[in-house]
Amino acid sequence: MEWTTKTSFSATMTVVIGFEGSANKIGIGIIRDGEVLSNPRRTFITPPGQGFMPSETARHHRSVILTVLKEALEQAGLKPTDIDCVAYTKGPGMGAPLVTVAIVARTVAQLWGKPLLGVNHCIGHIEMGRLITKANNPTVLYVSGGNTQVIAYSERRYRIFGETIDIAVGNCLDRFARVIKISNDPSPGYNIEQMAKKGSQYVELPYTVKGMDVSFSGILSYIEFVLNEDRLGFWETTAFY
Repeated sequence: MEWTTKTSFSATMTVVIGFEGSANKIGIGIIRDGEVLSNPRRTFITPPGQGFMPSETARHHRSVILTVLKEALEQAGLKPTDIDCVAYTKGPGMGAPLVTVAIVARTVAQLWGKPLLGVNHCIGHIEMGRLITKANNPTVLYVSGGNTQVIAYSERRYRIFGETIDIAVGNCLDRFARVIKISNDPSPGYNIEQMAKKGSQYVELPYTVKGMDVSFSGILSYIEFVLNEDRLGFWETTAFY
């Protein structure tokens, strides 16, 4: 099956501005014919050992979104009149942050007189990867804070061929970081990986594969058990490989 796109381009390529704020990161990107012209972002950082609440995250997004919008236009060297379409994350994600970004995107589309396009968060991840890598008809390992899935495009639909049956690997890392109070800046997963690179003890962790599906809750439970036994310093894990 060939994954093809039938698109007719005029002399002027379409310019799209996209608003994303489904979790603790908010970003506004501008793309022209597959080229990323700008992509400024901000991250809501909470103290070590704490997650981010929807209301607090939404408050953060409201406080920075207009600044990020100004940066996106300036970095791209464009004016609102140069934009052809406004896109925004419609879901899935955290309710309050999603609403905050959607309101701003809709307002911008009305003020600028541009069409508005809601984008599925998951498909946005996949299409972004396909665009940047220029992959044709890829089988995708989709890994994020809330998802761990093996996906491919078949018969005009995204098909899930395998996924986590409990928690996502990103959520597993986030929860582990909170347990041992690792910094959330720039992200828990990144900081865990840096610590693991310095580790001298390889800890084999239990995980389950059932056909094309996987399970990560056992990894988290075992790590918490080892921590309680006070036997785990810097660690390296089979989940990274």
